[in-house]
Amino acid sequence: MYVRIQRMGSVRSMQIAWDDLLDAFSSDDESIYFLDRETGEVFFVPTGYEDGEFWSEVGQHRQRYLRIPPFDYEQERYLMYEFIRQLGDPGLKGLLVQSFAGKNAFGKLDDILAFYPDEQERLVRMKDEVMSGRIKHWLEEHDLYPETAGGLF
Repeated sequence: MYVRIQRMGSVRSMQIAWDDLLDAFSSDDESIYFLDRETGEVFFVPTGYEDGEFWSEVGQHRQRYLRIPPFDYEQERYLMYEFIRQLGDPGLKGLLVQSFAGKNAFGKLDDILAFYPDEQERLVRMKDEVMSGRIKHWLEEHDLYPETAGGLF
């Protein structure tokens, strides 16, 4: 799926692969992701990439190559906290609180939620909403505005 992006002050629009943006915003510290503002391409390089010519090109064209921020662990923990706080099932809530606190006698959050498909689906929806909002905000910070016809935003 692609999201069509309109550049502020420009009649030109481009398409960005939504899955590539999600991957970039979900990435860990092992890769550095960039968005090419001219083509819409999302690409990455390993963290220790030592090609001086590449880094010089990126440095000279900072407006073109936007570095995509990596995964935000604090935001993920806060999301999990909010998810657990809103649960109505006291038994499940207790299990998840124990797991969230690092008392793994009951298993990992994802393993526990595998037995509660409705709650697992609700968590996925919450994560999607947060990630979509984060991506949209980042795009707008860089004067890139998603066209809303696709219904993503």
